[in-house]
Amino acid sequence: MSSDDLSDHHHHTDEENGTITTTETLNNHNSSLCKKINLFHIDIRSEFSHHNPTVARINNGSFGSCPTSVIEAQQRYQLRFFQQPDDFYLNHLKPSILRSREAIKTLINANHVDEISIVDNATTGAAIVLQHVKWSFFESKFNAGDTAVMLHYAYGAVKKSVEAYVTRAGGHVIEVKMPYPVTSNNEIIRSFKNALELGKLNNRKVRLAVIDHITSMPSVVIPVKELVKLCREEGVDCIFVDAAHAIGSIEVDVQDIGADFYTSNLHKWLFCPPSIAFLHCRNPELSNLHHPVVSHEYGNGIAIESSWVGTRDYSAQLVVPEALEFVNRFEGGLDGIRKWNHEKVVEMAEMLVKVWGTNLGTPLDMCSSMVMVGLPACLGIRSDSDTLKLRSHLRDCFKVEVPIYYRQPKDGEVDLVTGYARISHQIYNTVDDYYRFRDAICNLVSSGFTCVIVERDVEKVLLDVRLRVAVDFTIMLLLQRIKQQQYLEEKNHLPDLKVTNLIASDEVDCSSGLYGICCLAYKFVQLVWSSCFHNKLDVDKSTSLEIHFRQLNLLELFLSKNKEFRAK
Repeated sequence: MSSDDLSDHHHHTDEENGTITTTETLNNHNSSLCKKINLFHIDIRSEFSHHNPTVARINNGSFGSCPTSVIEAQQRYQLRFFQQPDDFYLNHLKPSILRSREAIKTLINANHVDEISIVDNATTGAAIVLQHVKWSFFESKFNAGDTAVMLHYAYGAVKKSVEAYVTRAGGHVIEVKMPYPVTSNNEIIRSFKNALELGKLNNRKVRLAVIDHITSMPSVVIPVKELVKLCREEGVDCIFVDAAHAIGSIEVDVQDIGADFYTSNLHKWLFCPPSIAFLHCRNPELSNLHHPVVSHEYGNGIAIESSWVGTRDYSAQLVVPEALEFVNRFEGGLDGIRKWNHEKVVEMAEMLVKVWGTNLGTPLDMCSSMVMVGLPACLGIRSDSDTLKLRSHLRDCFKVEVPIYYRQPKDGEVDLVTGYARISHQIYNTVDDYYRFRDAICNLVSSGFTCVIVERDVEKVLLDVRLRVAVDFTIMLLLQRIKQQQYLEEKNHLPDLKVTNLIASDEVDCSSGLYGICCLAYKFVQLVWSSCFHNKLDVDKSTSLEIHFRQLNLLELFLSKNKEFRAK
């Protein structure tokens, strides 16, 4: 689609749809999801009234969302702790954590509650498992050079954890290269199988497989059950599934998946406050896992160790039952919400690629409540840095919050989509959120925007920062001279000061950098000091008042720029 077409569409939809969301619009959009509405009076807007109403927040995947009713439950737990900490810890904390563990056990179809540990987040769950692998190297259960296999698109923090625990212990890491865009599960399975075969070369053994259930960036639902089966057939010792985005977004059945360890956040898609995750251990009595933070419960099993890692706020780990109570107020409960979110995010994604003339990053059956949407190639996304600049520009100028992924083109590829936006859908979202994003991109395309322009704007902001520093420096000097003058007046020692030759030249170079600006500011401070405190302006014949006024005008210009910068 041409930029003219995009521009026409932009103006048409602004008038037709607008960007203002009313309570009625929101509830009508989501009314088919609610059940027992007369009994519960579900008002989605009021449950998420703490969200900034001016922002189109289509990035639930990063930090999740928590309804007011669950936040209030959390605050009650916090207050009970503050009222009587000893009683709360000794009599209420462990039973409350157990209650949450039992709820999670049912939710993910675990065999026994002992298989469930509650931890801060999925990164902590990964650290627990990878620490166990590290000790297996140190204790010579694994040999130096044995292999760990993980996806190239694994979450950055988990890749760092593999480096910290496995590589430093002597393990060899192989990353599974996957094509993007992805066209089928078979591509992933085939690439993973090749990596497992590579890991066994030279008489090495594959000791660890790290498998994402849903990759973060780009977002792809991985055929985790098939990969776990493949790992079993290949004799992999430890199979760990990092499912940070899974619970609440797709169905999770740990018995059916069959991994040794499985971790997922509950604050992303299950409406819990941050931060809380679970770690499932298939054989907890054999795994010999330990929490990285050693405290009084060390040696009592990973579930008990994780329930007390020192004095801290445990309230987020206690409200899982309240979060599930909120979920069950909707038709179909969690299954109904998952289905709703998937259908709506797919609908919005297809609308966006149709308008922009781009493509999706994966087939729809490989999407969860997040979809990767191709951005117009003319935006000029050429690096990871460009994605951050564009994301900030959308946030600052259009009030749209969405993460962007850079896909490096292959050799010979020209004018293909290199930027993909990861859009999410949660029950608080409305179509207007996605219309605003659509119109923002259309606006950028029709105006000839590219990421190179953003870089120039950043340079301009840096110049404004320099001006601000210069003005602040001026004010500092002025205050110093005022204090000095007050001291001299108190001592009745008033020097006979002149402003003669304060200015060496008629011409002032405004482009001479921060040093030149500060010199100009300093000269002006001297002039103001002399005129204000001596009630006179002793100007030499060789120096005209006009030059001083010119300086004043220049500094006023700097001050005005500084004011505009601060206003922004």
